Amino acid sequence: MGFLGFLGGPLGWVMDLIYQLVNSYGWAIILFTILVRLVMLPFSIKQQKSTARMQAYQPMINEINKKWANDKQRQSEEMMKLQEEYGFSPMAGCMPMLLTFLVLFGIIDVVYKPLQHILRISSTTISAAAEALGIASNYMTENTLIARIQADPSVAEGLFSAEQIQQISSFNMNFLGIDLGRTPVLSLAPETLPLLIFPVLSVLTMFLSNIIMTRMSGQEMQGTMKWMPWIMSLMFVTYSFQVPVAFSLYYTISNLVMCLQSVFLKLVYDPEKMKQQVLAEIEEKKQAKKRKKQVTVTDEATGETVTKEVSEAEMIKIRLARARALDQEKYKDERTTPLAAPADGEEN
Repeated sequence: MGFLGFLGGPLGWVMDLIYQLVNSYGWAIILFTILVRLVMLPFSIKQQKSTARMQAYQPMINEINKKWANDKQRQSEEMMKLQEEYGFSPMAGCMPMLLTFLVLFGIIDVVYKPLQHILRISSTTISAAAEALGIASNYMTENTLIARIQADPSVAEGLFSAEQIQQISSFNMNFLGIDLGRTPVLSLAPETLPLLIFPVLSVLTMFLSNIIMTRMSGQEMQGTMKWMPWIMSLMFVTYSFQVPVAFSLYYTISNLVMCLQSVFLKLVYDPEKMKQQVLAEIEEKKQAKKRKKQVTVTDEATGETVTKEVSEAEMIKIRLARARALDQEKYKDERTTPLAAPADGEEN
C-alpha cells in the first residue's frame, strides 16, 4: 500500500488489542469497524452540517457561475467574496471523506500484513521465512505464510521463534466457517463459493448505504457529481476481489454502520431545518448590508462637515474615495516638482 497505507501501523495496534480480547480475527474486525465509525461521528456531523450549508449557498453559486461564465477571473473573485461575506467554505465537508479513504487504505494494509500489524513480527523475519519456504513476495505473502504454518507448524522451525510459531498456529482467522485470509475468486466451485459471501454483501450494502445516505442527508448533487459516490464505492468494491476476505467483512460492516449513522444524523441534525437556518443567516447578512449607517464626511465644495446616512455599498465607495484623496495629497509634491537642471559642466 506504500504511503497510503501509513495508518496500517496504528490501526494494527488497535486491532491487536481487540483481538486479544475476543480471540477472533472476524469479531476483531467487526468491533474495530464500529469503534472507527464512533470516533469519526463528530466529523460526520460536521459533514452533515456542511452539506446543508452548501445547499443553502447553491443558488448564489449558480448565479455567480452563470453571470460570469465568460470571465473566470471575475468568477473566482465573486466566489472569494461569497466566502468572506457569508462564510461559505467549499472544502468544509472534505475531511470526513479524506479520513474514510485513509482508514480504508490502512485496513487494506492490515489485512495484507496481519503478521506485522497484529502479531507484531518484524518484516525482516517474515521476508526471510517466506524466501526459505519458496513463497512469492507479494501482497499475499503473510496470509500464505499463515496458511502454510497452520497446516504444518514444523515448516516454521528455525525460521520463527517457538513463541511466534505458537502465535501464528493459533491465530484464529476463521469466521462463520470462512477463512478471512484467503482472496475470493469469481467461481462457483464448492470450495471457493463461501469466499464470495462477504464480497457480494459488500456490494449490496454499498448500494444500500449510498441510497440511505443520499436521502437522509438531503443531498442534491448535479451532473457528474451525483455519480461520484457510486464510482468511488465501486472502486473499493473491486478491491474485494484483490485482497483477503477480511477487507470485504470490514467494508460490509462499515456500510451497515453508516446506514444506521445516517438515520441517526437525520433525526438529530435534520438537513432541511439546518438549511433553513443558514438561509435565514444569509438573509440577515444581506439586510445588514442594506441598512443605512451614519457617517461624517467633509463637503469638498464648501468645506463643511456633514453627517449623512449611507448603505454598506456607499460606505465602501466613500472609503475608496478617501483613500485615493489621501494618496493624492501624499504624493502631490513628487508629481509637481520638476527635475533639477544639470549644473554647468555636468552631463545630462
